[in-house]
This record gives sequence, C-alpha cells and structure tokens, in this order.
Amino acid sequence: MIPIQKLFMVTAAMMVTSITASHAQINHAKTETVHVWGNCGMCETTIETSALKKNEATADWNRESKMAVITYDSTKTELKDVLKRIADAGYDNEMYTAPDKAYSKLHMCCQYERKPQ
Repeated sequence: MIPIQKLFMVTAAMMVTSITASHAQINHAKTETVHVWGNCGMCETTIETSALKKNEATADWNRESKMAVITYDSTKTELKDVLKRIADAGYDNEMYTAPDKAYSKLHMCCQYERKPQ
C-alpha cells in the first residue's frame, strides 16, 4: 500500500473511532437534524468542532444536504446553545445568523451565499 493511502486509512479509522466514542459518552442523548449553511470540507470541520463539547454535544454536518445531525445531553445543554456556538464560528443556521465579523473571517471557499436579512 502506498504510504499516503495508508495514512489516509489510519486517519479515517481514528476519526470514526473518535466520533463513535464521543457519541457513546453523551448521556441523556437527544438528536436533532438542522440546516446549517456552508460549502466545503473546511466548513465541515469548523461546524463540527464548534459544536463539540466533551460529554455534552457533537455534530455531524453533511456538505451536500447542508444538514447537521446534532447530538447533545439534554440535561446539560439545549440545541439552541449548540447552534449559537456554530453561528459564532461564522455559520448561519435555522436559529441564528452568524455575526458579520465571524462570517467575514471565514476562508473564501467557506463564504457561502447568505440569505437576505
């Protein structure tokens, strides 16, 4: 196997293990699917990272559908809190519009077409 392919497979396996482990640690889990605007793989990383809070919340964003599956501990947080963190990172969603300052800091490929306000 070519070393870069091997590295990719190891990285992918680690990501799957990490996501599975973080879901397993969320008690009182509630899962909701919401629309979060974005464009690319960098958006996916930022959206999922901004939602992540150990033992409290995770997100899995799909760039084709622009939908995020948010899993959170309903005794520790609410969906609106997770979506606020995502908006503060620059990504509009069903509940919040990202601050212009946060949106303008996104990389050019991440600056999605915003809905009129």
